[in-house]
Amino acid sequence: MPAKRRRGRSPRAERGVAPRYTVDASVFVNAFNPREAGHGASFAFLSAIRDRGNPVIVPALVVPEVAAAVARAAGDATGALQYATAIAALPHFTLVSLTPEVARQAADLAAAYRLRGADAVYVAIARRYGTTIVSRDVEQKTRGAAAIACQTPEEALDLSLEPSARTRVYHSE
Repeated sequence: MPAKRRRGRSPRAERGVAPRYTVDASVFVNAFNPREAGHGASFAFLSAIRDRGNPVIVPALVVPEVAAAVARAAGDATGALQYATAIAALPHFTLVSLTPEVARQAADLAAAYRLRGADAVYVAIARRYGTTIVSRDVEQKTRGAAAIACQTPEEALDLSLEPSARTRVYHSE
């Protein structure tokens, strides 16, 4: 009898392989703004995957999405662009272009699961590369979970950190 899969847990994490993620723009934006609910967990998650070198595979769409959201919230176009550009340059990040094939996959997923267009692109990338989506977007997480493993930063932290590291991250704020 095969082992039961823990809800929201990727098969890679169950095998002891370093988890790979597709991180939604909502997590980057949340980590940027300390006044938002959940900021600490988003920041801790991004710090943990950076420190551990977890592979992150995201659509190139993340760059303009983050720049736009941060510029609107902070009123600082230059700072927003610098933050978005820094995300794109992180060493363990892979930006995936929206090719016609990925666009078709995203369209199929959008229609099948009633996802918004950008959310469907993230789900298509996660499905294509076997990653877990980490998102603050409730609709993406609930609807996307029908197609691929989706987690909040809090859920992903519990899976990606060793017990001693969990304590260190949660108590560093």
